[in-house]
Amino acid sequence: MRLYLAIPSVVVALLIAASGVAAVTRGWVLPWNRRSVRRVRLYGWGQLVMASGLCCQVVFGLVISGPRVREWGAMSGIVLLLTGCIVMMVSQYTGRNRQGSGMP
Repeated sequence: MRLYLAIPSVVVALLIAASGVAAVTRGWVLPWNRRSVRRVRLYGWGQLVMASGLCCQVVFGLVISGPRVREWGAMSGIVLLLTGCIVMMVSQYTGRNRQGSGMP
C-alpha cells in the first residue's frame, strides 16, 4: 500500500464529498463555481458520485492487491468519475428557452 498516494487522495475525496453534501442539503456552491452552476442539487450529486469514484480508485488501485479484483474495481472507479463529471456538466447546462408554450 502506498500511503503517500492514498492519504492525499482520500483527503481530496472527502473535500469533494463535503462540498457535494453542502450543495445537496443547503444549496451552497463554492464561490468560483456559483456563476456557472444552474442546478445546484444536481451539481452536488455529481460531486458525490465523483468522490465515491475517487475513493473506489484509491481502495481498489492502492489498497487491494488481487489482480482481477483490482482491475475491475479501478475500472468501476473510472466509470463513477466519468459519470460524476457528466452530471456536473449537465448541471451547468442552461436548457432551452421556451418562447411559445401554447398557453394563452
